[in-house]
Amino acid sequence: MSLNGIFPIDQWDFQSRSILMELSDADQARLMMHAREEHYQKGDVIFREGAMATGIYFIQSGMVKKYKIGNEGQEHIFYVAGAGEFIGYHAVLADECYPDAAAALEESVLSYIPAADFLEVITTSPNLSKMLLKVLSHEFTVFTNNVSAFAQRPVKERIAIALIILREKFKRSVADGQPVLIKVSRDDIANMAGTTRENVARTLTEFRQEGILSTHGRKIEVTDIRRLADISNFPD
Repeated sequence: MSLNGIFPIDQWDFQSRSILMELSDADQARLMMHAREEHYQKGDVIFREGAMATGIYFIQSGMVKKYKIGNEGQEHIFYVAGAGEFIGYHAVLADECYPDAAAALEESVLSYIPAADFLEVITTSPNLSKMLLKVLSHEFTVFTNNVSAFAQRPVKERIAIALIILREKFKRSVADGQPVLIKVSRDDIANMAGTTRENVARTLTEFRQEGILSTHGRKIEVTDIRRLADISNFPD
């Protein structure tokens, strides 16, 4: 079921997938000229917070979490990126170290693009510069939603929002008519919703009893997305 009219999913998506779509074949070829394919298993760190930004990453397949580490060592997941998205470009554009970390949520394949190639295409491609400006501006909306939703809302609403976002991410790699299974640990859902693993387990049990979702081992299938959107209490 589509989220149109029941949840503003576009406000939770960085939309960096649009970057390649706007580039000419020649610009895409130059951007990927020295790209290196890298394979990651679930849990593998792609880059660490504070590390020197030597390039950006294009996700060919899989799912990646972007997060920061709190003072007590707990992760705060503020974004989940899927196939077709770029990560790491903020630091390269600012000529700074990575301000966050990234790790694979599942087996993933990424293309590492050297910073020099990325910056060279920016200087010669008006389309890339325009799209980056648009994407970065939109990301402000995403971050604002994160701060307001996960800092001020009740735990149940935060978990509902996290499940909706994750469902849409996993949905993109599933054929029409096939069930969408959220393959994320309870710990990662907790770190995304800013709560504890125990609260997540308790809320998932409640949602299952209400017929909102079903579980298949550690995987979660949302069976009533409209009800979940109602619980999120987020204006469409």
